[in-house]
Amino acid sequence: MTRTRNLTVATAALLVAAAVPLLRAGDSAPASDNGQAVRPAMGWSSWSFVRRWPTQAKIEAQADALAASGLKDHGFVQVNLDDFYQKCDANGFTVDSYGRWAVDPAKFPDGIKALADYVHAKGLKFGFYVTPGIAKNAVTRNTPIEGTSYHAQDIADTSKTEKNYNCKNMYYIDYSKPGAQEFVNSWAKQFASWGVDYLKIDGVGSQDIPDVQAWSKALRVSGRPITFALSNNLAIADAPTWRSLANSWRTQGDVECYCGPGDNGSGYPLTDWSHVSARFNTAANWQQYAGPGGWNDLDSLEIGNGDQVGLTADQRRSHFTLWSMAAAPLLLGTDLTHLDTVDKAMLTNDRLIGVDQDGVAAKRIVNSGVKQVWSKKESDGQYVVALFNTGTSGSSTVSVDWSQVGFTGSGDVTDLWSGSHKGTVATTYSATLRPGETRLIRVRPLG
Repeated sequence: MTRTRNLTVATAALLVAAAVPLLRAGDSAPASDNGQAVRPAMGWSSWSFVRRWPTQAKIEAQADALAASGLKDHGFVQVNLDDFYQKCDANGFTVDSYGRWAVDPAKFPDGIKALADYVHAKGLKFGFYVTPGIAKNAVTRNTPIEGTSYHAQDIADTSKTEKNYNCKNMYYIDYSKPGAQEFVNSWAKQFASWGVDYLKIDGVGSQDIPDVQAWSKALRVSGRPITFALSNNLAIADAPTWRSLANSWRTQGDVECYCGPGDNGSGYPLTDWSHVSARFNTAANWQQYAGPGGWNDLDSLEIGNGDQVGLTADQRRSHFTLWSMAAAPLLLGTDLTHLDTVDKAMLTNDRLIGVDQDGVAAKRIVNSGVKQVWSKKESDGQYVVALFNTGTSGSSTVSVDWSQVGFTGSGDVTDLWSGSHKGTVATTYSATLRPGETRLIRVRPLG
């Protein structure tokens, strides 16, 4: 995916990273060949902060903040509208004349195309949301399928309802029936005509592989390049399938804690350390499936609003470090209209962004209690190594031998969070870390 960006250090990092081969030894399945997501997506998504109450004004305000804050210049270009933009009645989603979800005009009075145009005018990309199936109202009305002689009742399996988090009442689609693929095609073409650049399909399980296949096909013939993201908590047993069809896949449930004081646990805190630290194991388990064209999605990056998100500054740096080492999408979930200065400095650290965008997912090489070490080799032969203390109390000294990292002899070390050059380190590197703290280094072997 090509991004229009200022010539910053992050740009240079991406150019260097372009040398990473598109398929690496150990890849267990070919990546999606739709040409999207050569690097992990970066931007903002509405769910964590806006939650169930998105409006046109709110999304435009976040797009304004993404551009004005300078985050856009560091690669954060996606503005993704998640769930609850739709209009519902007592029977589920209201639908248009072709059985597709209708947008709530009270929330989005100018429609989705106008919103996408607004986002694009800022030099940003627009993301949208859907779930598998066909709406009950479409089946009840037996709406026609655009461009065909078929109707909703011809393709719906009314014996089963799909998972949906909003209006519910979504029937399965029987893809053995003529008109089924054409229905999904018509929806994808509608999204393309609105200017959608990124589509998240949510509520996906292994039983929905036919839907994922259908949407993958539909997006390719939609007339617009669209990055395809799957959510959430997908089965690792089907990882080769997700990788062959989509550009990212959520490896776990939501990173949000739903422990805020508002409706449905909304408001601050957005998350907590237990939800973030749970990603260490899933990132390790899924590591082999990440690579250009398809990425392990660890969920939103909850950095931007300081301590009130539910994480200390040390934990937020570890949060960013793990996502970057995993080469995961960097989709902010915070309120960018109230960007914390400490967090802005984190998010505009081009050394960290370069680690994420290098196209290599790190392996965990030490996992002992609260001590973890992750390592990856970049295309220029240097290594990036992250040391973590995942505990919530007490400092801990974390050590790693260069032989564990992948080379012998001494290494020339640079601290990537601070940018300071540490010089030559022989054999073993150690760091004493506060609870939740990380140390991220780049090592050039001196053999």
